[in-house]
Amino acid sequence: MSNNNKVLVTGANGFLGSHIVRSLLQQGYTVRALVRPNANIKNLAGLAVDFFYGQIDKPGDVSKAVEGCTYVVHAASITSQFGITYEQYEQINITATRYVAEACLEHGIQKLVFISTAGAFNPGKKSDPGTELNGFTMFQSGSGYIITKYLAQQYILEQVERNKLPAVIINPAFILGPDDWQPSSGQLVLYGLRKKLLLYPPGGKSFVHVQDVCKAVINSLSLPQHGGCYLLAGDNLSYKEFFRLLTDTAGHKKLLLPVPGFALSVAGNIGSLIQTLFRRPMTFNRTMTFLMKLDNYYSGKKSERQLGIQYTPTRRILQDTIRWYQENGLI
Repeated sequence: MSNNNKVLVTGANGFLGSHIVRSLLQQGYTVRALVRPNANIKNLAGLAVDFFYGQIDKPGDVSKAVEGCTYVVHAASITSQFGITYEQYEQINITATRYVAEACLEHGIQKLVFISTAGAFNPGKKSDPGTELNGFTMFQSGSGYIITKYLAQQYILEQVERNKLPAVIINPAFILGPDDWQPSSGQLVLYGLRKKLLLYPPGGKSFVHVQDVCKAVINSLSLPQHGGCYLLAGDNLSYKEFFRLLTDTAGHKKLLLPVPGFALSVAGNIGSLIQTLFRRPMTFNRTMTFLMKLDNYYSGKKSERQLGIQYTPTRRILQDTIRWYQENGLI
């Protein structure tokens, strides 16, 4: 660790960002948190953090936030899959990432860790999960989030090649864990715990503990090479397997019923039509139902080898997550 071990974390008040901040502090780093002036910083309460209030999509704010830091962890992004225009995704997920990269080059940052998504690579089947060698054909998904994160990732890789940007990219799969005060990915867990009848789609996901992601971020800071991408993926589970494991872990008995793919497609088409006609965001639209039907499986073998990650079993992830929700009155 260098004498100047200050790390700027963008998106520091979010679920993943706040975990990264805590992990960095525990490892002896000094942390500067870039947060919006009106941001809810409950996730960072009581932490010895240098707050920098500014906008991630204003280049002047980003440059000032980066100045004086040795490392940058760029975790800020719009992740919601509905109710967001493509222009909003583009402004935060692509344009702001460009500002971060430019500031890192301007101020001679030692390492930029860009938090991308596993979705920037094509997923695979359980028998042949997606790897960092896979291409990208997910434009067909219509997901503004996945598409803009992929384009931002390509921009970072281009800057590594053209301008020697000292960047590393990590690509987490579906992140779960405690301290999810404004449940994002945790909504899947809450759905499984709160409903008596669980309807599950035909697809599945790769799951990863938020603390495994934090370890990958910290270990990435000392990687000698630049430009690598690292998928972070533990167990690959179908939605049926996931909900069975969740209810078993929680000690709940639930009725699980499959939703056929064609029924999801019909619901998605209706939702998208309502969005178009009435300009009203719908949770069930073509993009969401496309993703729910997808075998969204990945391999974390490269990150195991090169980042030293030992993935937490999904049962343990769920135990940690459920316990936190119970202790904080969310279930």
